[in-house]
Amino acid sequence: METVRRARPRRPRPWLLLPTPTGTPFTFGYAAVLVVTSLYMEFAPPAAVSAALRASSTDVTHLAQSPALVLVASALWIAGGLTSPFVIAFVVVLTALERRIGGLRTAAVFLLGHVLATLATEVPVGLSVAVGHLPDSSLHRLDYGISFGVAASIGALAGLLTPWLRWLVLGVFAATLLQDLIAFTDPMTSWGHLLALAIGVATWPWLRRRTSIPSGGRKTSPSGGRHTSPSGD
Repeated sequence: METVRRARPRRPRPWLLLPTPTGTPFTFGYAAVLVVTSLYMEFAPPAAVSAALRASSTDVTHLAQSPALVLVASALWIAGGLTSPFVIAFVVVLTALERRIGGLRTAAVFLLGHVLATLATEVPVGLSVAVGHLPDSSLHRLDYGISFGVAASIGALAGLLTPWLRWLVLGVFAATLLQDLIAFTDPMTSWGHLLALAIGVATWPWLRRRTSIPSGGRKTSPSGGRHTSPSGD
């Protein structure tokens, strides 16, 4: 007579929330770069830090002169440094996303949100300056950080979760972004975060095809804050 073995319950493995060089090389390498740049922001001379951030800013002037360079450079800094809440979101979300869809697709999602949301918030600034609705100083607003890419990654990851967890994550994060928008401290960046989240959600069909995940959220086959300022100071 055969004995039926009961499946042992899975033990929690919290270390899987952290990136590793072999398991999640993109997130691990990117996080290492962000640690270095954050330490530079903390300990380098203020004038040198200010010059580096201005050179990396995705303001209208820089986007017109060297778009590819500043779009990459601006994503190498964390607004607020290592104390920013986006640090935790970057590590946990990108690690989870990379474990599910791989490093290349994770990088694609992050870059898509970062680039499209940046352009969508800066192009209107340039147009508003051209028609006289904003002063010329708006062309040099300091704009850098990882938050657009992180917001897109949160939106993408939500599509790979079970339905109840998916809508919980989206609801909590969207409510936070709407709260920032209502506060009206930096409406362009707040709109950029919401747009980046929508971009991440828009990747669901592509990611589900790649990972064989149906709308119910179950897998059926194996398979990184932002800073802006009006005048650039």
